[in-house]
Amino acid sequence: MIKASNIQKYYGNLQVLKGVDLHIKSGEIVSVVGASGAGKTTLLQILGTLDKQSNESESTLFLNGIEVTNLNGKELARFRNEHIGFIFQFHQLLPEFTALENVCIPAFIKGTSKVDAEKRALELLAFLGLSERVNHKPNALSGGEQQRVAVARALINSPSIIYADEPSGNLDTESADNLHKLFFELRDKFGQTFVIVTHNDELADLADRKLTMVDGLITSSDNAIRASTTEIN
Repeated sequence: MIKASNIQKYYGNLQVLKGVDLHIKSGEIVSVVGASGAGKTTLLQILGTLDKQSNESESTLFLNGIEVTNLNGKELARFRNEHIGFIFQFHQLLPEFTALENVCIPAFIKGTSKVDAEKRALELLAFLGLSERVNHKPNALSGGEQQRVAVARALINSPSIIYADEPSGNLDTESADNLHKLFFELRDKFGQTFVIVTHNDELADLADRKLTMVDGLITSSDNAIRASTTEIN
């Protein structure tokens, strides 16, 4: 599902990633923890094809069996749209659009018809308990509701991989707990692979595996008690 080898990243003379190797199976929920500045978000951005490693010719990154560094800009954008979903700490919803419209945007970019996109969006919003909020704009939604809209947006194109960067960092305790449970419900229902960067120890420990990053490297990998639902590579 996700196979990365010797991922390095420099910003000027500062080396943020120092040769990361990573293998994540389909259907796993993997948390990535570590102190601020350890390279967690940088790694997530590279795995999500939002950024590129500095040593492309000396590294590999396979997502769903495809070496993504071999894709040109247009191919990469299409791959990202169809195979990857993103959930960020701040929901990044467009304030001028309703919940329904925000969720539909990635589907419209993919070329899905308005009828089909809205049908799928309504199904997701209903699954996430937001049936009564579909026509509300972000400023009329609570923080937890906004984040669930962002989750629906990440799922609209049925991506196989979901990357989440501090997804509960801006939520109250109850909303954060609900979001954490939701990730496992989504994995069990839709089979997505989740890679979650977090400082939340509870969420990190719930994952199938917890990876610890220190100074640009993964230094340990702990298996959680909860078993992954699949062993598909």
